[in-house]
Amino acid sequence: MWSPAPLCALGRRRPGPSAPLQPLTRLLQREYGEQPPTRLLQREYRELPLPRQGWGRTHHLPPRRFVSNKPKSRRHPKTFPVLDGRVPAVYRHVFEANLRNSEAVINRYSELLERVKKGGGENAVLRHTKRNKKLFVRERLRLLLDDGDFLELSPLAGLDMPYGDVPAAGCLTGIGKICGVWCVFIASDATVKGGTIYPIGVKKQLRAQEIAMENRLLSVHLVDSGGAFLPLQSELFPDKLHGGRIFYNEAIMSAMGIPQVAVVCGSCVAGGAYVPTMAEESVIIDKTGTLFLAGPPLVKAATGEDVSPEDLGGARLHSQVSGCTDHFAPSEEEAYECIRNVVSTLNCEPVPEEDRDHDSPLYSPEELLGLAPLDYGCTLPVKLILSRLVDGSRLQEFKAAYGTTLVTGFGHVEGHLVGIVANNGELAHDAALKGSHFVQLCGQRGIPILFLQNTAPQPAGPASISQAEAHSNRLKAQASMMAAVACAAVPKITIVIGGCFGSDSYVMCGRSFSPNFLFLWPNARVALVDSRHFPTVPPAGDWTGEELELKQLKAKLEEESSAFYSSSRLWDDGIILPQDTRKVGFLFRPFYSPISQGVIMTHSRLAVCCFQT
Repeated sequence: MWSPAPLCALGRRRPGPSAPLQPLTRLLQREYGEQPPTRLLQREYRELPLPRQGWGRTHHLPPRRFVSNKPKSRRHPKTFPVLDGRVPAVYRHVFEANLRNSEAVINRYSELLERVKKGGGENAVLRHTKRNKKLFVRERLRLLLDDGDFLELSPLAGLDMPYGDVPAAGCLTGIGKICGVWCVFIASDATVKGGTIYPIGVKKQLRAQEIAMENRLLSVHLVDSGGAFLPLQSELFPDKLHGGRIFYNEAIMSAMGIPQVAVVCGSCVAGGAYVPTMAEESVIIDKTGTLFLAGPPLVKAATGEDVSPEDLGGARLHSQVSGCTDHFAPSEEEAYECIRNVVSTLNCEPVPEEDRDHDSPLYSPEELLGLAPLDYGCTLPVKLILSRLVDGSRLQEFKAAYGTTLVTGFGHVEGHLVGIVANNGELAHDAALKGSHFVQLCGQRGIPILFLQNTAPQPAGPASISQAEAHSNRLKAQASMMAAVACAAVPKITIVIGGCFGSDSYVMCGRSFSPNFLFLWPNARVALVDSRHFPTVPPAGDWTGEELELKQLKAKLEEESSAFYSSSRLWDDGIILPQDTRKVGFLFRPFYSPISQGVIMTHSRLAVCCFQT
């Protein structure tokens, strides 16, 4: 189900046999007789393997190419050419228009974040904490996670849905450290609809599990759920990627050797009861946590029997009689201390802190606010953006004079070597061929790719045979680049800095091409067509009433293409502010995680969506 190629690429590249090495191994066999040539190669080129870094899986295979074990970030980045990031005076009016738009959308983003942080609202939080004597979900995470920042994913999910607001989709997901071990957390927020699961909540939990599986990260569940929202059961129960997939993923993760632990910190009814019972170890809180498929009201309706929640599925019952839970905690504080102790028994080595020296860009990242395009007509040369993103404003450009509407090259972000593919105009034939070549180079060298996407509006159809031939050649070149992007077995991170329109978005590793993470700047637009270039006057003919329909369609496209609309529906992993884009260096941190046959180091690619302290 889960392709091993990207997982191997997240750590050291998995060596594998290739055609050019086969004659070499035969030559070594003749030269050294009975001594296995792969053992010779291992001794020569892997004489000092680092512990717990995956060589145990592949020691019997010859290396694909002989490379140094030194960190790539320290391979003379200061020799790369320096980009000229000065904004020409002729672009000043465009810069100022972009700046005004960026300030407006950032203010909107801040308002939505504040709204989300309140959960189900002040009254719901007060009822949750005072009457029910439970901690708010963000306070729970403060007690559970190590001190410091954590990464919250998709905080705007669930806003302005057809079935109403579901702030943060009713659960918080993200990445944090527990006892120095990186983990994915999924924490229910019972102040939102009483913890009831909506379709968008299912989608958000599945995305968090996908991240845990891709990166072999410990999964921690804080369960306080009322089960599925029955009026929407057709949208969250029957299909392959609906609610049942959460439990399927738990089983698959267990088979993969990925630890899963849970805290029953509230009512766990129906589907919510399966999550802690399928975890490796679970903790239940006295007088707070309950676990049953059907609560006391349904028992009363079915049998006429009156039973209390504690007698039906309370902490003492499940920790002393049924054995569904493994640990009994008198209070929430003790429960999170217990789960931290459980994590310390997983035999995971904490991640050593890396000391990566890197230079800051020569130009202020704050100026990115004036470079984030208001629309495609306000797009400035993308090298102005790159000069404010890469270390030292240095970029080793690839095919600089060919296919100039696509900028490709190698640079460093927070000390990490990455391949950069950035739109700089319409993705023409030459640019697509250049992009295909560069993506294949990154795949061959095991270098992660950072896509900066700002696709041009779709061009009009060909009006002559020569234009049709050029259009067809362009499509062929784009198809070649699509194949290269889809097949590149390296981490791919996409940041939409402007437009994400039509088939060009696929070529630039849009959501359907499964980048490891996809983030938007708040000015971004995501749609099949750009509403701002959509006609509102029908073509000449006998059409009547079409103009009104076109205007309504344009208004609908305008609303549905905003970054906030996209993020609320989990079409991305969150919104990142332009001036914070350099924090994608967090994507390339190493992560240690256990699997069933030992500890293998992988490198997770995580991006900053919303840091909390």
